[in-house]
Amino acid sequence: MDRDEIDEYVRRCQQLIESSPQMDEENTKVKLVQPFLELLGWDLYSTEVALEYTIPMASGSTHVDYALLVGDSPVVFVEAKPVRSALTDSEIQQLRSYMRQELDVDWGILTNGKSFEVLTKNRRQNGGEEVSVVQFDLNDLAENPDVLELLTKESIRSGKSDEVAEQVAQTNRAIRHLQENEDSVTESITDAVESEVGELTIDLEEQSREFVQNLVSVLREQRHFVSEKSPEEPDEKKETENDHTPDDIEPLENQVAGKLARSEIEGDPDSRVAVFPTKETGLPFLKENEAWGFVRVGSEFDYVAMYVTGDVQEVKYFAEVNDVVEPEKAELMREPLNYKDRAKIEEGKKVIEFKPGSLYELEDPVPYESKYPQGLRYTTLRQLRDAKTTDDML
Repeated sequence: MDRDEIDEYVRRCQQLIESSPQMDEENTKVKLVQPFLELLGWDLYSTEVALEYTIPMASGSTHVDYALLVGDSPVVFVEAKPVRSALTDSEIQQLRSYMRQELDVDWGILTNGKSFEVLTKNRRQNGGEEVSVVQFDLNDLAENPDVLELLTKESIRSGKSDEVAEQVAQTNRAIRHLQENEDSVTESITDAVESEVGELTIDLEEQSREFVQNLVSVLREQRHFVSEKSPEEPDEKKETENDHTPDDIEPLENQVAGKLARSEIEGDPDSRVAVFPTKETGLPFLKENEAWGFVRVGSEFDYVAMYVTGDVQEVKYFAEVNDVVEPEKAELMREPLNYKDRAKIEEGKKVIEFKPGSLYELEDPVPYESKYPQGLRYTTLRQLRDAKTTDDML
């Protein structure tokens, strides 16, 4: 795809959203979603795009905002929500139910014009269940436009999209297996080398373990079209002369109580857990304040789980909520701008204070598979305890 065209689309959408953050659904469709479909190569003024496509349901019928067709058959469903609303799990389930009614619809896109979630039918596993392939937003497109290759009309029609989705699924399964079985894989490699060349003077087990860990890193890089950074993560090359904050900040006090296995977390299984993303540079704030901020929160929740982006890619920390307060009422150890993240206090943002002694590093963190929280997402304590990957809890 043409990079200049993508950059122009991102710039135009960002300007529209900035000037009208409370944009309703109809304006979102016309100003943001329809240009997105045109960017992917779909002709809105032809029979290949159907608006308000009728879907037969057991109780009658319903409509999906857009159906993208090849010939007379819909192959992609697109459901649009207003810019002012977040994408919710119930809306994802709704799109899944729509896809389930049409045999040829293998792809679904849920978007509010600034965030996107892509679903596909996993025909090779789970009996064709609709699963999330990738999440991205406008900032991701600016940094990594290759994600759109998954959704172009040409890729959908040629079957390339199915091949890419399967490659990602295979890569994710390989990463998960290597992470869960690092010890046994390391032992197998060590035994295989010793059986071929005999004993060596180096620490062969250590070298084998490093090989396994490097292989995981290479496989992560192979998923090149999925941005693995938080959408808010800055490009270090764009640092300005006014950015004097040191790259590495150690917490003034480390108030992490210790390590805790997820199975040992006590509480009502149906308790609500807020999952936040953070870069590694955000951890000093977390550790020294036993708190998280500055964030916008709506509904109430009992616990907080922290997903660490970058090279970590795990839900790694957990805490019980004590209170949600205005920033000026929070007792923080430093001024916000003294943190590497350069967090800014904006209207409506809060600080989440944890119960003293409740912040733990998870002994068995939840590894990334194909879904990660680009912003605040919710799960339950049961899902957090039982999750094998982030896909099981997000």
